[in-house]
Amino acid sequence: MARKRRRKRALRTIAAPFTVAAPSGARIRERLRLPPEDEKVLREVGEHLGSHQRADQFQLSMRCLYDERAGLRRAIRTISKRIEVPCGQRKGKVRGYKDQSERWHKQRRLQGLRARLVAVEQRIKQGRPSIVAGGRSLAKVRHNLADARLTESEWHERWEAERMFLTADGESGAPYGNYTITVDPQTGSVSIVLPEPLRHLANAPRGRYKLACTTAFHHRRDEWLDRVHAHRAVRYDIVRDPIHGRWYLDASWSTDTAVLPTPGEIQAFGERTLGIDLNADHLAAYVLDSHGNPVGEPVTIPLGPTGPASQRDGTLRAAITELLTLAKQHHCAGTVIEDLGFDDARATGRETMGRGGRGKKFRRVVAGIPTARFREHLRGMAFHGVRRATGQAVSVPRPRGVASPPRTTGAPNGGDKTCWSRGDQLAVASIYENTD
Repeated sequence: MARKRRRKRALRTIAAPFTVAAPSGARIRERLRLPPEDEKVLREVGEHLGSHQRADQFQLSMRCLYDERAGLRRAIRTISKRIEVPCGQRKGKVRGYKDQSERWHKQRRLQGLRARLVAVEQRIKQGRPSIVAGGRSLAKVRHNLADARLTESEWHERWEAERMFLTADGESGAPYGNYTITVDPQTGSVSIVLPEPLRHLANAPRGRYKLACTTAFHHRRDEWLDRVHAHRAVRYDIVRDPIHGRWYLDASWSTDTAVLPTPGEIQAFGERTLGIDLNADHLAAYVLDSHGNPVGEPVTIPLGPTGPASQRDGTLRAAITELLTLAKQHHCAGTVIEDLGFDDARATGRETMGRGGRGKKFRRVVAGIPTARFREHLRGMAFHGVRRATGQAVSVPRPRGVASPPRTTGAPNGGDKTCWSRGDQLAVASIYENTD
């Protein structure tokens, strides 16, 4: 009897590579030394705005429930199609399960998904999303104050601090980049616009309240001054630390979009790149020439996949620092990594990532790979490394009150293209290669 010939599986298509953009912004912090009367006003404003913020959070949570319902329905359809096919057989493009045992387990999973779908639809019907304004972990601490070594008043202080909302998005063209919360770069004074129900607390014209203390940002001060003098948008967040009894002012802004070289331009320049492969427990790197051929010996950098989240994050940052040092030593123009993305596979879960014990092991490995964290850390650390290498992080003295041109991201620009030289080739850009 002739054996049935298996149909050859089509090769994967590789999408065109692209250059990753620089980090989208920056954030700095300075302490506010407030007198008691200013603290009282900020508390009232934060509680009032916090009530409006919680209403917005409710609407966002409802949209999340709609997305969860769509994901459950998609998983139910996938399993239902495979259950309809007899075990070990194929019906069109749908393949049945391996044996009756696996099919039985999938039927149990299908029942669980349907039960979850019923619960989600019930929450949507009742308009009752599962959210905790202030944090679920802090809410649970309320029932175990003795174990947390907190008194009821101390817990209440933390709870109120988490539920406060004192944030103002900046707007370009407004005085010093933010009309609602304004910081004068000359005097360091901070003033805020009070909500309409609290206008009776104003101590300055136009319903504003001016804090008695002053502030002066020290970290990235030149970048902040460039923006506020040019009246470009700056976001401010007033944060309270109930543990130490301190108040802080955070300033953040988005950076300009720089014109980065494309992978084709980097190849045309004849520059080297550093190829990086992210694995579950190590990073594999190879220096590549302009044609993609390896130069020298491969480099393996171990990662710590276990331990607390802070320890894993520190190990990942140390590994990226070693990669960027290697790129600088070999005069690499950029880093090349694979655009790993398991979003679609994680959505359907077990149905597309293997079956049995082997599939379960593979899913655990995929869940432990820090793809998003690695991507963001590599992008940010490479960008700031270029700023230091090109002198953009060095303070430039200028007369008081004189604004310098707004800073841009990346290497210095010549025209509309990135200017390349041997002195500024510290992993200028990360290039991703898509694999479908």
